[in-house]
Amino acid sequence: MNSAFEYTLKAGGLMREEDYPYTGSDGGRCKFDKNKIVASVSNFSVVSLDEDQIAANLVKHGPLAVAINAVYMQTYIGGVSCPYVCSKRLDHGVLMVGYGASGYSPIRRKEKPYWIIKNSWGPNWGENGYYKICKGPNVCGVDSMVSTVVAVAQH
Repeated sequence: MNSAFEYTLKAGGLMREEDYPYTGSDGGRCKFDKNKIVASVSNFSVVSLDEDQIAANLVKHGPLAVAINAVYMQTYIGGVSCPYVCSKRLDHGVLMVGYGASGYSPIRRKEKPYWIIKNSWGPNWGENGYYKICKGPNVCGVDSMVSTVVAVAQH
């Protein structure tokens, strides 16, 4: 996400998805049009790896961009995901939108504190498009790359 924020700063902003749709292929030329910028980034910063600091930033600044290892997201259907072993190799960008003190983890068979993650796979995935992952020692790398961004709407 930090690379995307840096690009957005240098490019001057972002276009609407309707004006520059995802095509799913590499190659071709860039179709970015500065005249169609609808939002820009005025600043971004990396958040501490400490979970208390992450939670404080979430409360103060709102949703945070995070990277995660998405291996267990592939089969997620609900509850709090608390894998015993999960790689910290980050391969997916998501949005951390909140946290909870206690939610049922089927694999642990008990209540666990968790982060609430908004995913990009649509409302039919997970819990209406959201994922709950255990808070704890950087489960699936969720604490490794957390950033907050100051976005500016263009008029």
